[in-house]
Amino acid sequence: MKKIIIHLCLAVGLGTAFTGCSDFLDSDYLFDKKISIEKVFADKNYTNEWLAYAYEFLNNNEMQQVCSKKTIAFNFADDMYYGDSDYSGWRCGTYTETGNKINLNIWENAYKAIRQVSIFLNNVDMNKELSEADIIDMKGQAHFLRAYFYWILVRTFGPVPIVPDETLDYTKEYDEISLLRNSYDECVDYIVGECVKAATMLQDRRDLQEIVRPTRGAALALRSRVLLYAASPLFNGKAPQEVITALVDKNGRQLLPSTYDESKWAKAAAAAKDVMELKRYQLYVSYKRDYSSLAYPATITPPDDNGTFHLNEWPNGWENIDPFDSYRSLFDGTVSIYNNPELIFSRGKNQGSEDIEVMVIHQLPRSQGGGYNCHGMTQKQCDAYYMNDGSDCPGMNKNYAGQDGYTDPSRYDADDYLTDIVQASELNNYPELGSKGAGVCKQYAQREPRFYASVGYNGSVWHMLNADPEQKEEKDVQIFYYRDEQDGYKPGTYWLNTGIGVKKYVNPYDISDVDKSYDQSRIVAKAAPDIRYAEILLNYAEALNELTTSYEMPSWDGTKVYSIARTEEELKKGIQPVRIRAGLPDYDVYGDPDKFRIKLKRERQIEFFAEGHRYWDLRRWCDAPIEESLPVYGCNIYATKSSAAAFHTPVETPSLKSSFSTKMWFYPIHYYIMKRNVLMTQNPGWTNPE
Repeated sequence: MKKIIIHLCLAVGLGTAFTGCSDFLDSDYLFDKKISIEKVFADKNYTNEWLAYAYEFLNNNEMQQVCSKKTIAFNFADDMYYGDSDYSGWRCGTYTETGNKINLNIWENAYKAIRQVSIFLNNVDMNKELSEADIIDMKGQAHFLRAYFYWILVRTFGPVPIVPDETLDYTKEYDEISLLRNSYDECVDYIVGECVKAATMLQDRRDLQEIVRPTRGAALALRSRVLLYAASPLFNGKAPQEVITALVDKNGRQLLPSTYDESKWAKAAAAAKDVMELKRYQLYVSYKRDYSSLAYPATITPPDDNGTFHLNEWPNGWENIDPFDSYRSLFDGTVSIYNNPELIFSRGKNQGSEDIEVMVIHQLPRSQGGGYNCHGMTQKQCDAYYMNDGSDCPGMNKNYAGQDGYTDPSRYDADDYLTDIVQASELNNYPELGSKGAGVCKQYAQREPRFYASVGYNGSVWHMLNADPEQKEEKDVQIFYYRDEQDGYKPGTYWLNTGIGVKKYVNPYDISDVDKSYDQSRIVAKAAPDIRYAEILLNYAEALNELTTSYEMPSWDGTKVYSIARTEEELKKGIQPVRIRAGLPDYDVYGDPDKFRIKLKRERQIEFFAEGHRYWDLRRWCDAPIEESLPVYGCNIYATKSSAAAFHTPVETPSLKSSFSTKMWFYPIHYYIMKRNVLMTQNPGWTNPE
């Protein structure tokens, strides 16, 4: 007889963190003690604990949206990297079907979680100790979780088997319950259906004790993401033919659509509009305040844009907000989940052992911050950030000009990179660099606010306000990455492969201790931004841009019908709030879908940097074969301070290899799964077990 694993643990504190659960009972123990499923679900505490255990699976490192360190490949697209080991296998697809078993862990844990919530949904109604309202809400949570875990599977592996809702008979042999893979569209329909069920049952809001449990908005936001992917080229008839041909079930049935359907974009736009129409969420902003320290500088003032946004107050302009602090505070722990109107769903602080705090430790400089100084940014990502007037930085993507994907002049800048250094006498001309900006390359001056909240450029100041003077720690330290500096290139130790670091998620108070591995005692807790409202707005703009005609689309609950069409007014509803909050001028490309698409993709690259989107976006857009095959550029880390111009002239970074092949569209199905499920088929480019 196969074992059913039942998790029984005290669920107190579940609202803020899913921790403290470690006891397991298997079916042998239950049968010995005559504890049946009926008895478990007749007991209020056991029923709560059953659902609580389903949340536990979200804490696995492989299940993250914001993935820290080296656990999984989507840290390794074209935007960032970890330099403390050789992760070229992730970047080049040289990992194997069996490899480090990350693919197996994702598959097994997701299906275990799905089974957990399915058993819950099939049995919770027998509980007489819970109120009807409690049962409805708990069912809504279970439907959301089932949708979320299926989404993780589909995002990772493409089409997967959909297990019958009544769950499988665990007493049967595995070969008796083998399932074919469902098509991608069937998977999407199922996940979307689960999201709708969840939305009809879930609450609009959560109190502080339950803040990490999903709401109606979370269910509809997940639905928006799923439908946007389904409308995208890879899943909407525009995948490479070799992928479409190879991705079939055991009967030879094609699992990806081979014909394009524009109406999928209309569905995606309507799904985003459903979230917008809740009037429940808005972008988080910090309002202007009188700051006087380096860590909390006066607002980085956007330029005059002829009055479009410059003279208007939020939400119609940036006149009274601080774009820099608005963006930084979203991620660095300054704003709690409860007080953040932009967070639609977050799993809270606990995101697995490689959580965001651990990620920050790998970002902090080694010499003064006590970090590992190895989480870095590529030159391509650094170039993506605009100048503060909305123009491109000098030399943006110049090394790629004319290559596939970079023939449009809007994708690169033909000017040379700036290599001059800011002198102390010039600091008044560069207030965004602060009083310690001397020595910074002018390439990093006069950039948009999100740049300064995200990029650890050469010569930037790391604040570390929790520094202990008695331990000879310093505050507000300017960190350089020249070869002859403490945090620069050193053979056999920690250094940034591109000479460009990452500041996103770093709080001004964050500091660690290099002698205490993963010391988080002085790292401000961060909440994972799994789904935030900026994503919904950009989803809406992206979906609308692909429409060539108008559509009448019902709302999620059928109470209204939306007229969905690509108009400048509607595009602005999606893109303008994000641009205004960032302190950037408006676009001038609304009339051209192709040019707007380029801008939209770049906006997502900037806005969602290090949030787990880029890897998947490149695939769904079918851009990965180009973007992930291009050489990785960075600063010349072998140059010394006396050769500052050479350091800041981009060169290819040979330690960060890049390539793309057919097998990198989807993760491989592990051999263990292939052998156990006789109806399973492998993903394109990967091999079957012998």
